[in-house]
Amino acid sequence: MNHSAPVTICIPFYNAESTLLEAVRSVFAQTHKTWELILIDDGSTDGSLAIAQSISDPRVKVYSDGQNRRLAARLNELVEIAQYDFIARMDADDMMTPDRVQKLLDILLTNEKYDLASCGTYSIRQDGSFNGYRGADEHNYTFNKLLNKSQGFLHAGLIARKSWYQRNRYDESLPVGQDSELWLRAARAGDFRAISLKEPLYLYREEGNVTLQKLIRAYQAEREHHAPLIDKRSKRLKYIAKSVLKTGVVQVMASTGTLDYLLKRRNKKSKQTKVPDPMLEIFNQALDSIYSTKIPGIDHV
Repeated sequence: MNHSAPVTICIPFYNAESTLLEAVRSVFAQTHKTWELILIDDGSTDGSLAIAQSISDPRVKVYSDGQNRRLAARLNELVEIAQYDFIARMDADDMMTPDRVQKLLDILLTNEKYDLASCGTYSIRQDGSFNGYRGADEHNYTFNKLLNKSQGFLHAGLIARKSWYQRNRYDESLPVGQDSELWLRAARAGDFRAISLKEPLYLYREEGNVTLQKLIRAYQAEREHHAPLIDKRSKRLKYIAKSVLKTGVVQVMASTGTLDYLLKRRNKKSKQTKVPDPMLEIFNQALDSIYSTKIPGIDHV
């Protein structure tokens, strides 16, 4: 396997001064070393930009125009800036295991039929500690299975061919749900040749991210942007009705204080037994590797 194939790693950020360095540290910890890192500021008002500009490594490029254009616009911009043919996405408040880039890149290099590769994820708390994990081996993605969520695809954990992004751009008018709308639109056009590994290679900081407001906005996006992609009227109306029902359910759950259950049920919990959960052990090893990695200009190396 050619582990020297170059990869562009992209991290858009907005007011991420408390987590940005952890994300960057996990980039420097990668076993795959041939990369450029693009850090693009979306008009941060905290110290995020100064932190990014303090990194001293020729592989790291920082872009800032002072504007707040939102995530979809920045992701489209990143495709234009990216120097290499493979693009690895990640968010500024997350981390990735040291072998994420290598393993997903290997899939794309050895399987030309795939344009995108993603993985399972560790759910982590705000302090970076283990909260659970989830993932499934998936391939042969279809529009209908993506629509009904019987097939999942982790957006932030993916690596894709730049040529795919050039054919399939994010809809910058959408305030939420940009990724799922793009997957559906590409799948409808027969251009979502993707694979996902069950193995968690991404660390997703999602504690506290499930809120009533976000869920309601997501379900609204389903009705306004996903439903129009459904050709058959009866199926479209059924999908809209289901989305309305889900909105009502989460409103009831929020009023009864059970909304957190939606997040907790997604992740397989580590059982407290005498034998350590192997996934927890691998997670801890990944964190040790990340936290011990030095960043030039930040850690005086």
